[in-house]
Amino acid sequence: MKLRILIEQDETGYFTAEVPALTGCLSQGKTKEEALSNITEAIEGWFEVMELKRKIDPKRLVEVAL
Repeated sequence: MKLRILIEQDETGYFTAEVPALTGCLSQGKTKEEALSNITEAIEGWFEVMELKRKIDPKRLVEVAL
């Protein structure tokens, strides 16, 4: 899976990372590399939470490649 990540440096010098496709999936870091590492963890956590919120019958899932 590929996701676009928006990284910006804020006024305090920290780098913020956001995944626009995943509402509320945000993180930050002191460096750009740290922000990328942190957002990767946040993405994994986001999907875990979403899976727990809604149990889906695997027989109903369909994969689509874009």
